[in-house]
Amino acid sequence: MRTNLSRLAIVATAVALGIAGLPGSAGAGPASPDHRGGDRLKQVGYFTQWGIYSGNFVKRVETTGQAGKLTHVNYAFANVSSDGKCFEVNAAGLGDAWADYQRPAAATESVDGMADTWGQPLAGNFNQLRKLKARHPGLKVLMSIGGFTWSRFFSDAALTEQSRRAFVTSCIDLFIKGNLPILDGGSGGPGVAAGVFDGFDIDWEWPANNLIGGTSRPQDKANYTKLLDEFRDQLDAYGHQVHKHFQLTAFLPANPTNIDNGFEPRKIFRDLDFATLQGYDFHGTWETQTNQQSALRQPAGDPVSPDFTVAATVQAWVQRGAPRHELVVGMPYYSRGWTGVPNINHGLFQTSTGPAPGAVENGVNDYKVLVDHPGFTVYHDQRAGFAWLYDGTTFWTFDDPQVMAQKTAFIRRQDLGGAMVWSLDADTDNGALTTAIFNGLTRHDGD
Repeated sequence: MRTNLSRLAIVATAVALGIAGLPGSAGAGPASPDHRGGDRLKQVGYFTQWGIYSGNFVKRVETTGQAGKLTHVNYAFANVSSDGKCFEVNAAGLGDAWADYQRPAAATESVDGMADTWGQPLAGNFNQLRKLKARHPGLKVLMSIGGFTWSRFFSDAALTEQSRRAFVTSCIDLFIKGNLPILDGGSGGPGVAAGVFDGFDIDWEWPANNLIGGTSRPQDKANYTKLLDEFRDQLDAYGHQVHKHFQLTAFLPANPTNIDNGFEPRKIFRDLDFATLQGYDFHGTWETQTNQQSALRQPAGDPVSPDFTVAATVQAWVQRGAPRHELVVGMPYYSRGWTGVPNINHGLFQTSTGPAPGAVENGVNDYKVLVDHPGFTVYHDQRAGFAWLYDGTTFWTFDDPQVMAQKTAFIRRQDLGGAMVWSLDADTDNGALTTAIFNGLTRHDGD
């Protein structure tokens, strides 16, 4: 579920169909301690550009305690233009430069309690991310390019050597060198965002099988590898100039068909620092039957067999040559739900009359909304590693701290690279899910 809030209704493209992967006080107080040693497992959280319109400011990553526990924040998303470039614009459905770097933050919205002024060179989320990094020097912030909605023109951008070079150059100029256009409002200018981003997260969904209806080509598979090569080469060349390693990551699918059609696993990890794996949207309300959306292993009695699971996704990539220690497991901070569900098997694997009413959209709810929902009973499948809520008619499947503990134990046992979440704004005000993941990833054997 990796898409703009205003476009969530079109996320009903499931992995089961072969096409899933969808997207107080004036100050925040003293910075929380950092725990980002060089050998620490990755803990990656997506921050959504549009979250600010529902009060989910960058400051909340600090006040929830999330910032001190994360190794990476991925900023979702940058768009790819029809001519194959990274760009900034204020246009519905195309870009939101206002949220990115123009919108002045009030003192109550600011990480350090200092209000922005109108037209300052860098405002918006980018300025707040810079402030967050100042409080947490070990935290890396990556610009995530694409997502479910904005992968439409990836195939064109990756098509030729010339188009790849132009695409990567535009992304580095805009987000690494920080040369932002001065649009309405006065913010922007040469180098104003330099230092905000530490690299890129490539979220092309998916090579050779574009989910949003854009162009797909059989040669996307080879061109994806070539595009990563180009990012790596240009990032390394600029990094040599400024004495910094810029990171390159990617979001990768659960469906083996999408893996085989669109990716060359042994080759792409030569360029990637690590990759995050789709660990959610295995089922949802595009189906009428209730089921898990993010189980660690296949549940007993699952009517879909074989089914998509976290363990199966990891195995699929490892079998194709991906290095275990560079695979970071995706986990959802949101749930998927059905209503009109008969009171059989606590609602699991039952028919429904449709999506349950949700705060995000029908069929989708944040964990922070459901955690204390009256009238519901929580059920856990300890063996399969997933949970759900049921009140006799409405069913929500989600990950809670107990499930996060199971998944982080799996990550450590399997020698994987860490955990990623979509998305940080759906956690509770005290960062309960982020804390559970942190505790699980940093736990030592025998604890």
